[in-house]
Amino acid sequence: MSSRILEEMHGTAEVLFAGGFIDKRRMDEHEALFQAHQVPQYTAESVKDLWQRLNISQSVLAAIINTRSATVRAWEAGCKKPGGPSCKLPDLLDRKGVETLL
Repeated sequence: MSSRILEEMHGTAEVLFAGGFIDKRRMDEHEALFQAHQVPQYTAESVKDLWQRLNISQSVLAAIINTRSATVRAWEAGCKKPGGPSCKLPDLLDRKGVETLL
C-alpha cells in the first residue's frame, strides 16, 4: 500500500475516532497498522552509524541487505538516499540486530 493511501486511511480513522464513530481499541489497531508501515529515513550519517554500531563493515552490511557495496558507499557520501524497501532491512537490523537477517 502506498504511504499516501495509508496516510489518508490514518487521517480518516482519526476523524472517525474524534467523532465517536470508532472506539479506542479500533483506533489503536489503525495506529498500529500505520506505524508498522512507516519506513524510517536514513541519512548518510545514520547509515555509517548503523554498520559501525553493529561492528560490521560496509561490505558486510551490503551483503546482509542484498545490495552492492557501492550503493552503501553512495548512501554514506550523500549521493543517494535509501528509500522504500532499501530502508526496511536497515531498520530491521537497527531494531533487531544482525542475527535477525542471517
